Amino acid sequence: MRVIAGKARSLKLKTPEGLETRPTTDRIKETLFNMLQPYLPDSIFIDLFSGSGGIGIEALSRGAKHAYFVENNKNALACIQENLRFTRLAEDATVLKQDVLSALYGIHEKEADVIFLDPPYELGYEEQTLTLLAGLSYVTPDTLIVVEALKKTDFSYAEELGFAITKEKCYKSNKHVFLQKR
Repeated sequence: MRVIAGKARSLKLKTPEGLETRPTTDRIKETLFNMLQPYLPDSIFIDLFSGSGGIGIEALSRGAKHAYFVENNKNALACIQENLRFTRLAEDATVLKQDVLSALYGIHEKEADVIFLDPPYELGYEEQTLTLLAGLSYVTPDTLIVVEALKKTDFSYAEELGFAITKEKCYKSNKHVFLQKR
């Protein structure tokens, strides 16, 4: 896994050992960031269920002003911190060592520009996290939320939470769902 573009371009990133995380492949990451690029310059980027930190680091490399990394797995946290040091992007990052649902209350920004979440599949974290995000003041109609999930994951509840699905990009077994507050 590597940083695809920007100031840390081509630098290789470490990934946690074991099966507890699923790093987004370079190919899918490149497709995702081609869609996110208009939102990145000088943005506040929040990477939830961060794993190795590859998504947030890519955002910083491509011009995000600040990125939050939220992860509670100690091996993944060590990877995030090492990757931030290696890419020289640590100064623009905040790493929150706690579960996502608690950590969201510890982010004190006027507005988040992009929130990316890639929770463990099939455990219901997508709906729990979106329910919480719906009530946070830094999630505005201009905030783009991107959820990585299994292709079969149902997001029909999103409208009830006040979100509109603006785009869905499907891959072989998973997808990225783009949402914004209505």
